[in-house]
Amino acid sequence: QVQLVESGGGLVQAGASLNLSCAASGRTFSSYVMGWFRQAPGKEREFVGGISWSGGSGGRTHYADSVKGRFTISRDNAKNTVYLQMNSLKPEDTAVYYCATKSGWITPDTRRWDYWGKGTLVTVSS
Repeated sequence: QVQLVESGGGLVQAGASLNLSCAASGRTFSSYVMGWFRQAPGKEREFVGGISWSGGSGGRTHYADSVKGRFTISRDNAKNTVYLQMNSLKPEDTAVYYCATKSGWITPDTRRWDYWGKGTLVTVSS
């Protein structure tokens, strides 16, 4: 059974940084893509970014325009963990952040992701 557990959320001021982690278990982690999503109060869950499985060239990343240049996704296959480094945080980044996994390719469509964590709350104050 696949399990994803996020951690690292918290309350920070605008301009600060946070590093979220997602620990995975129950599957061959390195062969699947990993994604980060977020859901703000009253809004739909949205794609933040994803990282492909680590082939010979390493994991490829893809980001939503709203976070490009500020957020960085990385993975450590030896630790079965994916990270979301968030810099220059803004109040509009406030949301519950989820990680997810799927086979195949990265997609922003939440319906195509197979497994989800329970999320970690990030609150950015102005």
